[in-house]
Amino acid sequence: MIDLKNLTISKTHNHLKKGDFSAVELAQSYLEAIKNTDSEIKDYLEIFTDVVKQAEEADKKISEKTGGLLTGIPLAVKDNILIKGRKSSAGSKMLADYVAPYDSTVVKKLKDAGVVFLGRTNMDEFAMGGSTENSAFGPTKNPHDLSRVPGGSSGGSAAAVAEGGALASLGSDTGGSIRQPASFCGVVGLKPTYGTVSRYGLIAMGSSLDQIGPIAKTVSDTEILFNAIKGRDAMDATTIESLDASRLTGSKLTIGIPKDFIYTDGIDESALKNFNESLERFKSAGYEIKNIELPNAKYSLAVYYTIMPAEVSSNMARFDGLRFGLHISGDKLTDDYFLTREAGLGKEVRRRILLGAFVLSSGYYDAYYNKAKFIKNLIKNDYVKAFKNVDIIATPTAPTPAFKIGEKSGNPLEMYLSDMFTTPANLVGIPAISLPSGFKIGETKLPLGIQLMSNFGREDILFKAGKDFLGEMTKI
Repeated sequence: MIDLKNLTISKTHNHLKKGDFSAVELAQSYLEAIKNTDSEIKDYLEIFTDVVKQAEEADKKISEKTGGLLTGIPLAVKDNILIKGRKSSAGSKMLADYVAPYDSTVVKKLKDAGVVFLGRTNMDEFAMGGSTENSAFGPTKNPHDLSRVPGGSSGGSAAAVAEGGALASLGSDTGGSIRQPASFCGVVGLKPTYGTVSRYGLIAMGSSLDQIGPIAKTVSDTEILFNAIKGRDAMDATTIESLDASRLTGSKLTIGIPKDFIYTDGIDESALKNFNESLERFKSAGYEIKNIELPNAKYSLAVYYTIMPAEVSSNMARFDGLRFGLHISGDKLTDDYFLTREAGLGKEVRRRILLGAFVLSSGYYDAYYNKAKFIKNLIKNDYVKAFKNVDIIATPTAPTPAFKIGEKSGNPLEMYLSDMFTTPANLVGIPAISLPSGFKIGETKLPLGIQLMSNFGREDILFKAGKDFLGEMTKI
């Protein structure tokens, strides 16, 4: 019996090298774990039929000593990241039968590394949501409390790792879609610096905000996956070279706390208490804590929910029933458009398309979209200024623990408030990580998370701080 609960990527690699178990035996153990839990949690939309075959290829590489650290490692992939020859529905009826014609760059890199892909995970439709309730294929449940959401939009990816149905996973993050579900499910989630990971083969939501990143049980596993998928890509003009992690010195790091941004209405008492306790843990580890000002951060949510729908309305225009996925014929061409989009797109997606079309329309473009872009630059300048005095900016990841399924479905504005602490990192483009920081104790133990942000390209700072906080070894 393989102890899946305590496996990490490094431990698994060592076990596979020593022959304690094979990649096939490991894959079969995960398939059995998924079989035992997925019917309740519904984190996967599809388990791939060739998992054992992939593992056999990994075992061959290991026996020939041509494998690496990730060879044979079982991973789950969010349903909006393309894997050639497999369905990629983005959680939507519109793409329910769409088969990817090519590999995304991140998948190609992981294939080359010998990863075993277990399946595609559930998500909010086209990544639009914070609860994974907006999936056209039904909601995913939180492994810690089946009556609650796992967060979103990468809820399936976070739940799969939390319930032991994958050693790690990939998600995408446009306004917190990796970090918020990581917080709700009690795992680690990283949104990298914009451009450090290629978006080629990611079904776009908001192109200036989207970023693919890893979800894992430990910071070390998150770092390993980030290093495997990062790098410039000729297929994505926005990609950049990441900084060399060796730049980080052993000097004491400083954490900035934007109190005016954090201590506001809407934050759960337990989340605030846990955040303050987490800061004490950092102090005990030798970190300096200081107050900082981010005067425009309070506008981040409003700016995000202006810019993001505008980009959504443009990106969703391609799903017209003629080029991708679902097609419903009408009496004339315009009927084809209307009938297909009405049948293929869910309520939240349609809401965001309408909002985006409105803010981009004649007479409102300057009043809303241009103003939001202007304030976005003010927010960015606040963070640039703050990072001259601190190495890290910390906030709670989410203002509350996981909420009940259906609790916020009828109130979109309340749902959007879940993103209040995560959206600034996407608007600014900086890296951010969510670390499991404790629990709200009630009828069930509900995970809570702390979010750390660092300057452009400084994921190395987040990894060091995260390991110090969770008591992991400094080196992989």
